[in-house]
Amino acid sequence: MFTGIVEDIGTVKTLQSNRQSMKITVISSKMVEDVKLGDSIAVNGVCLTVIHFNEQELTMDVMPESVKATNLQQLAVGDPVNLERAMSANGRFGGHFVSGHVDGVGKILRKRALANAVYIDFELSEELTGYCIPKGSITIDGTSLTLFQVEKNSVTVALIPHTYKETILGMKKIGDLVNIETDLVGKYILHQLKRGQEMPTITRDFLAQNGF
Repeated sequence: MFTGIVEDIGTVKTLQSNRQSMKITVISSKMVEDVKLGDSIAVNGVCLTVIHFNEQELTMDVMPESVKATNLQQLAVGDPVNLERAMSANGRFGGHFVSGHVDGVGKILRKRALANAVYIDFELSEELTGYCIPKGSITIDGTSLTLFQVEKNSVTVALIPHTYKETILGMKKIGDLVNIETDLVGKYILHQLKRGQEMPTITRDFLAQNGF
């Protein structure tokens, strides 16, 4: 479990990939400070498992489903990536509940400055915007953000100067793809509501037909 508060911007050192899976090595002295084999690290919002590390870098496998569903497949050596270690039980919870299980990708449509904020519009599928609400939470490339506008196929967020500078979102350009994880709590609520609509109405006849 993560919070969406990016701890460091790492640099991709090596990429080993075939048509379905990847192995990625990232340089980040901060992320290896207390890391152990098997620990979870969010890379651009994707939960990955550490399989090797040293004083400067860590290596993680990327399974086929993560390659297919995220923007990690577009990474190149030298690219910056957002990094976050799994949430500790004794730490402050600064963002929101983030699982590191990306729902899909979005595309940057527009960036514009207003006072001390930078507003960014993202193109999302209608399926993803169905889990979004104004003032709700969304994770974009591993960054916890607040939704300010939700349309049928797009959403808008605003970044304060610190977030714009300390995450890779400030480096992204129009047309770039980003990883999207919608609000975990909202997904569970909507799933249960849909299940309730699919369940049959409880009547005397229904109970009799089912042995009651």
